[in-house]
Amino acid sequence: MATPAYAVAAAYTPEDVCGAGFARVSDSSRPVKTSSGRVYGHVYLLYNRTTGYNCVTTIKTSFVGTSTYVSARLETQTKRIKDEPVRTAVKQDHKSYKYYAGPVKLYAKGYCVKYWGVIKPNGHAPQAATGGRNVWGNCG
Repeated sequence: MATPAYAVAAAYTPEDVCGAGFARVSDSSRPVKTSSGRVYGHVYLLYNRTTGYNCVTTIKTSFVGTSTYVSARLETQTKRIKDEPVRTAVKQDHKSYKYYAGPVKLYAKGYCVKYWGVIKPNGHAPQAATGGRNVWGNCG
């Protein structure tokens, strides 16, 4: 039997957070973990084929129901102008949350994306957990 806090967290799916029309993509889930390997949650990447928007959310599996720092970050490539370097757009949601950060949405039809999540417990010098993909992917 799941603990009440864990059951509440399990009630939040990435699809619920991002909304109607969003579905997980390939490489859509990464653990948010400490350097020692402890997993505090997962960061998810979803896409809406109708609107061309990507969505990122970080959902906690540890410290559920307690307000702790949580962030969800999405970065997309944007239109190039001639031979200029690739431009990017970044959007992030970050503050103390009980269950998840996000949804963070950016238009990305035809462009590559990066996504990242952080969960940091309360207390003196706590070890933060991070995860995501910091290289361009899911292009198209």
